[in-house]
Amino acid sequence: MRIGVPKEIKIREYRVGLTPTNVRELVAHGHEVVVERNAGAGIGMTDRHYEAAGARIAADAASVFAEAEMVVKVKEPLAPERKMLRKGQALFTYLHLAPDPAQAHDLMASGATCIAYETVTSPAGGLPLLAPMSEVAGRMSIQVGAYFLEKAHGGLGMLLGGVPGVDPAKVVVLGGGVVGTHAIHIALGMGADVWVLDRSVDVLRRLWSQFDRPLNTVFSTRDAVEQHVAAADLVIGGVLIPGAAAPKLVGADLIRKMKPGSVIVDVAIDQGGCFETSRPTTHDEPTYVVDDVIHYCVTNMPGGVPRTSAVALNNATLPYVLALADKGVARALADDPHLRNGLNVHAGRITHQAVAAALGEAFVDPISALRT
Repeated sequence: MRIGVPKEIKIREYRVGLTPTNVRELVAHGHEVVVERNAGAGIGMTDRHYEAAGARIAADAASVFAEAEMVVKVKEPLAPERKMLRKGQALFTYLHLAPDPAQAHDLMASGATCIAYETVTSPAGGLPLLAPMSEVAGRMSIQVGAYFLEKAHGGLGMLLGGVPGVDPAKVVVLGGGVVGTHAIHIALGMGADVWVLDRSVDVLRRLWSQFDRPLNTVFSTRDAVEQHVAAADLVIGGVLIPGAAAPKLVGADLIRKMKPGSVIVDVAIDQGGCFETSRPTTHDEPTYVVDDVIHYCVTNMPGGVPRTSAVALNNATLPYVLALADKGVARALADDPHLRNGLNVHAGRITHQAVAAALGEAFVDPISALRT
């Protein structure tokens, strides 16, 4: 199979769909890899690194899309990229279609087979291709929250961990999944007063066992959310429903009750965000203020640490890329129900139930869609 890797064009997105290490693995399996010029520059990988791994360098994205049977990316294709997709071509990347009907409609019109990293599942019920970026984003959420709590950046002027005789900041984490777990790890390490809210007692038990008494665990109810968010200095939104829009856990009325200069970091913004006042931002302009509360809602947080996140993502995606290339896309999807859960769009139809529901589109069973 001929696999194409274009350079990412989203603002401040420096990751790359395939590292030279993974290119070498694909070439060893007999596949051809075409990489756009300077695609890996953001992670310190030159065209020479890719050529040494066996890739061929293309002058531009148009050449990559024109030649590739399967395009491997990191972020969702932007409008100029979507125009280059064609019927029968496969796209393997993050899509996050639930809050993005324009992208969904363009992908349907292209006729391409579009597989989303974020809805591929594991036998244990996890999200193996979302997990590494959730780990990165969870850890980053505390870093950026601490930064924007500084007075010079508009915040309360608090040191996250305090000092002897001075209280630490109260950090509230909404959701105890992968994002929440890694946010908790960093926040506790920095000495913050950390509270996690989740609707699963089993999740709270796991976190209690993992972090012991320094972590405060709270069963999530409307009363609990209102009480702890209003008192927080930093709130992390890490709630996810695979493929669907994130639930709005914090309304605008509650934002008005928060402390002036407090900070929210909405890691769920790729799926629409879990704060009513959230809207997507970029690394160039990462924050805005609503009712004196700083909102950080960058949609590609891991793009800020591309070397770490690109390698972590490639470690997770390699087995799936190899399966799609070795077997062919249709056979790989038919053979593996967990990879098939990643199929969001095929031949003009939505093939993921949660995505279809979020977009108000008709759902077509992926097995039936692949037969046509």
